[in-house]
Amino acid sequence: MRYHAVVRLTIAFLAATAAYAQFPSPTLTEVTTKVSEHVFMTTGFPNVVYVVGNAATLVVDTGLGTANGALVARVAKRLSKGPKLLLTTTHYHPEHAAGVGGFPPETILIRPAVQQQELEKEGEQTMTFFKNSPQSAPSLQGLGPLRPPDITFESEAKLELGGGLTVRLMFLGAGHTASDELIFVEPDRALITGDIVQNKVVPSVASSGGSFSSWLTVLDKLVPLQPRLVIPTHSKVGDASLITSEAAFIRDMQSRAAALKRSGVSSSDAVTRLTEVFKTNYADWVANTDWPNLNSMTGFVNRLYAEIR
Repeated sequence: MRYHAVVRLTIAFLAATAAYAQFPSPTLTEVTTKVSEHVFMTTGFPNVVYVVGNAATLVVDTGLGTANGALVARVAKRLSKGPKLLLTTTHYHPEHAAGVGGFPPETILIRPAVQQQELEKEGEQTMTFFKNSPQSAPSLQGLGPLRPPDITFESEAKLELGGGLTVRLMFLGAGHTASDELIFVEPDRALITGDIVQNKVVPSVASSGGSFSSWLTVLDKLVPLQPRLVIPTHSKVGDASLITSEAAFIRDMQSRAAALKRSGVSSSDAVTRLTEVFKTNYADWVANTDWPNLNSMTGFVNRLYAEIR
């Protein structure tokens, strides 16, 4: 029963945010930007990243549905120097994983074992929500079960893409979901963060397995990497300061929420109060057009309240 309640909360949060027109179109384009020596990106919903080596290309995330996946695969082929195509997904949500059917069958799909388990547990209900969304439904028409990965790993997998290009695929713990993957392109010191690190975006725990407490632990593990570039999936590229600023934001709001809860303030009143704090103390986040941050505060604060004991 608890699992179904959490899924309903997740879908309610997604519905609340998806209604706003700030989101980019789910239809991706073939326009790419060179982010670093080996890394290219298509900006959209989500940002899709291509890591290009002499022998192989790694694609991070697929876009929403088969047509977007096929477009991403075409871009990867155009950028590639070598014959091998690898694919990984930062988490199981449809805009990140549901385009796998558009990739050639010889594409090697890699993901954390825990992500595949979460996809099997929660993926169908999350997919149903997206299929019922007017914005997302056209991209998901006719979509069947997603194919399983060719390779899974527990905590880390290291790829050699040729020409000295090494990439680390890492599962460091739960956060946005129970199974977020992070990707570190070592020579470029570029960290691809999925939804775990964003650029001035209010974070959301959007599965039954994530929590803000474990999310902070993941952020602390990222700091020693000292990335030169941080590449989120729903906001602009930044540097390592995105990690520390997001951790500081969560800790600040976590502390304020705990104080309000201890003093007997209801969660609905806490939402009102902390939204006002947000407007005052994080004006640059409020002004960010990448995400409807003000509308995200309700789900954010309610989740913080639920975690406070």
